[in-house]
Amino acid sequence: MDYQEKYQEWLENPYFDEATKEELKNIAGQDAEIKERFYKDLEFGTAGLRGIIGAGTNRMNIYTVRKATQGLANYIAKYGAKDRGVAIAYDSRRMSPEFADEAALCLAANGIKAYVFESLRPTPELSYAVRKLSCIAGINITASHNPPEYNGYKVYWEDGAQITPPHDKGIMAEVNAVEKHDTCKTMGLEEAKAADMYEVIGAAIDDAYIAELKKQVIHQDAINQVKKELKIVYSPLHGTGNIPARRILRELGFENVYVVKEQELPDGEFPTVSYPNPEAKEAFELGLKLAREVDADLVLATDPDADRLGVYVKDQKSGEYKVLTGNMSGCLLADYEITERIKAGKMPEDSYLIKTIVTTNMADAIAKQNGIGLIEVLTGFKYIGQQILGFETSGKGHYAFGFEESYGCLIGTHARDKDAIVATMALCEAAAYYKTQGKTLWDAMIDAYEKYGYYKDDIQSITLKGIEGLAKIQEILETLRKEPPRAFAEYKVEKVRDYQADTIRDMATGEVTPTGLPTSNVLYYELEQDAWVCVRPSGTEPKVKFYYGVKGASLEDAEQKSQTLGKTILEMIDKML
Repeated sequence: MDYQEKYQEWLENPYFDEATKEELKNIAGQDAEIKERFYKDLEFGTAGLRGIIGAGTNRMNIYTVRKATQGLANYIAKYGAKDRGVAIAYDSRRMSPEFADEAALCLAANGIKAYVFESLRPTPELSYAVRKLSCIAGINITASHNPPEYNGYKVYWEDGAQITPPHDKGIMAEVNAVEKHDTCKTMGLEEAKAADMYEVIGAAIDDAYIAELKKQVIHQDAINQVKKELKIVYSPLHGTGNIPARRILRELGFENVYVVKEQELPDGEFPTVSYPNPEAKEAFELGLKLAREVDADLVLATDPDADRLGVYVKDQKSGEYKVLTGNMSGCLLADYEITERIKAGKMPEDSYLIKTIVTTNMADAIAKQNGIGLIEVLTGFKYIGQQILGFETSGKGHYAFGFEESYGCLIGTHARDKDAIVATMALCEAAAYYKTQGKTLWDAMIDAYEKYGYYKDDIQSITLKGIEGLAKIQEILETLRKEPPRAFAEYKVEKVRDYQADTIRDMATGEVTPTGLPTSNVLYYELEQDAWVCVRPSGTEPKVKFYYGVKGASLEDAEQKSQTLGKTILEMIDKML
């Protein structure tokens, strides 16, 4: 069935509601728009669905959500775990509550109980709830930091992490096997509640989650000492972080938490930003304005589903607020958590720092100098969660800290995904601790550079939308595979890792060894002088990303080297477009 036939089927089949049909009638005769909506099914990838909200097979709507859930229900049934139930959370985006209920009612109709949060909750709390309730799986309705027109559907397994092999492929196969939308089961909300197949959850899980976070505090004494002086500005960016972030800071004793009023309340339109991403400078404009008014020590912003945290810290010498990239804040927290736990005698000998392949090499230096192991995994926090599960099931190894460059980390093992609420708590605790020593977080960052090395990491992203864009992204990767660069700027390529082919090629000797990681469409270049470049398509946006890192003799030297390498990469991209 081609895209026009699918379009007609949605218009004529009584299964689809009148609002959906009306939306589709409004694009009659617009061949390009019809093709974009119907040329394929919205792909259920390794983390679930993400797409533009609207009618059509290639859009996020109640029918694509129901189809994905039917596939998940079929997998759970084959796994023999229908009696375990599924936890469901959602964020502040358009249609999030509706999609959560569609998923719940499809599960209920399949004989699987749904535990649905009463209102929006952060992603890490959903991860926690899956394990707390002993569920077989979890569903989170969120598109994280994507623009307002997007929503998404993430699937978690019983360990609280997003699905990994073999469950990801098994669930994908079941979703793809659901050929017709009108074969998906559903039932009424009141009927599901009466059958005890739909249970509302909330405060009890909140309290247990917050209690787990408090267990991670190392220096409550430092908080008590400066709680009246430390000033914190916080923004939830119209998302889910507002209540839990403010609650944990209040309960730990912080007295000067200033919330950005314009961004305080949940709003799926994200009216104060074009892109609710804590990586974006724009997201901090209102927070920095408030910070200057109150003379704040640090400025924090969580993304809409509160799994990622953006940070600015005040440099007392210059009076400026300095941005911390995800690599910088991750390293600052890693240094604090690891060194302070070692001092307190709370770090087991076989502990590990876990990072993704596109995360800074400064993490390697932190692990090495503190005498703990380092594990490198593919991009995606679920692979860090997979390592935690491995420690637990084998009885070997302990989780010390894990983070990725995209502004996400996890302290503790209460959740198995990035947790911006615990990161907010820990950064404020670290700020209090350093303040008792007469230092700011910026001072601590400089100390870390002097201790571990002046690392500088960056990224160049190229957006290529639509069908042609996806084809171009694949073409770029294939070109780099066939003609691997011998150098980037001043740096010779020493080794090329191709995670799709599972090979590491030594460019000097020609020796080939396996990567030891799962298959992924990623290329990684190990360069001289601890520099590197990695190329990968985004798993959530129509982008191809070029990550890179260097090590310099000073901050200025590292910055210069990074700019030169970045320019070389952009020139290379221009030639391929």
